[in-house]
Amino acid sequence: MDRRDFCKTSIVGGLVTAYPLLTSCSGERGAPGIPAVSLDGSSIELETAAIRELGEALDGALLMAGDGDYDTARTIWNGMHDKRPALIVRAVNSNDVSEAVSFARDNNLLLAVRGGGHSWPGKSVCEGGLMIDLSVMNGVRVDREAQRAFAQGGAWLVTLDSTALEQGMVTTAGVVSHTGVGGFTLGGGFGRLNRKYGLAIDNVRGAEIITADGQIRRISADQEPDLFWGIRGGGGNFGVVTEFEYQVYPFDRNVLSGTIVWSMADARDVLEFYAEASTRYSDEMYVGPVMAQHPELGDVIMMDVVYNGDPSAGERELAPLRAVAAPLADGVMVQDYMILQTMNDVAFGHGIRSYAKNGMVREWSQGLVDALLDAYDPRLFLANHVAGGAVKRVGETDTAFPHRNAEIMLVFASGWQDPEQDDQMISATRAYFDAIEPFMGGYYDNIDFDGEEAAGNYGPAYERLTRVKAQYDPSNLFRLNSNIEPVA
Repeated sequence: MDRRDFCKTSIVGGLVTAYPLLTSCSGERGAPGIPAVSLDGSSIELETAAIRELGEALDGALLMAGDGDYDTARTIWNGMHDKRPALIVRAVNSNDVSEAVSFARDNNLLLAVRGGGHSWPGKSVCEGGLMIDLSVMNGVRVDREAQRAFAQGGAWLVTLDSTALEQGMVTTAGVVSHTGVGGFTLGGGFGRLNRKYGLAIDNVRGAEIITADGQIRRISADQEPDLFWGIRGGGGNFGVVTEFEYQVYPFDRNVLSGTIVWSMADARDVLEFYAEASTRYSDEMYVGPVMAQHPELGDVIMMDVVYNGDPSAGERELAPLRAVAAPLADGVMVQDYMILQTMNDVAFGHGIRSYAKNGMVREWSQGLVDALLDAYDPRLFLANHVAGGAVKRVGETDTAFPHRNAEIMLVFASGWQDPEQDDQMISATRAYFDAIEPFMGGYYDNIDFDGEEAAGNYGPAYERLTRVKAQYDPSNLFRLNSNIEPVA
């Protein structure tokens, strides 16, 4: 059977079940259309013949409501977001992505891109538009000799970590292993090794990207350098990245790592010590504070620790922190790196309803410590992404990521199951953030729900970003992100 004979494929079977109007293969322009949503949010109608042509052009699946895989494809990690795209292209290669991008552009159709489906604010799915689902494009390969890892746009961080570690290599990856590499990397990419190796974007050496004109481009510092600069911190504003090329480093996966836990009664002493000591830690040492309600220990303050070096040197560097107060538990030991890398997977499991705010801290102060303790809410989770070290030594405009001078990013998060708690938990999270906001400046695009002032947040990088946007996406097709308006 010829795959291009669209009416005979299994894809069309799903479409026919969902939309009987597509049973005719005549492709007549007069046939009823499919309701959809345009780029500006207005209602439009997609022509039956155009949908057929899209399906014929794909190697992957074209999904609509009623198809067996539709609900799986549209469901993302955060259970707060229940949106129904008009069409989902489940891409299996870059040509599929190109066809989908061109279809959205030609039909002025709202477009969302799902990599790992871990967008906290829900921007990887849309209501009534077209969703490009990269979940099938999830492979990772490592060239140990060249010290490179190649990850497809739908891969999860656990695959990147595990595949590299099997070769005795590693690169900076995030702290929840079922996060996708795409959104994580494009936004900057904090991880427990970034003080040594820099952010994920600092380790990107090349990428394959499909831009708004449908072209498949291979970019690097030498090939289309402005676009390469823009994707390193500018988020999904410039296209769909179908492959990342990362620098990887030799690494012993058995590292000094784990968590130290103290009672909240000791939180002031622990935080005050950390505020003073954190700027002196070596690049090999990652230590970050967490405050939360532990199911067995009650309200606690914790420190996540990874020491990327000789464990005996790490023990010496960690000793003063351990001596601040008697811990309730101390799990820091030489152990497999993946134990800590997967530790948060259950707490941030798929389907949880979650809301988060965040902000960048350039300098710890007594006022910040006081505010964190005074505003603490046991229903919430104070997390962090530690910066400094190699992150801080990259020039402010060397990449599009604008927060090189931050010492730490604080994340104020909540998680719950009952939709009736939405308003209550969102309000509580905002209240905690509001109390700390005077001590922070700027936010991390990947996490924040409400960040509206992109120009201010991107700082000195913004003007260049608008020019790159105008060159590669003049109609702002890729707008479900911390959006950069193309310059006129």
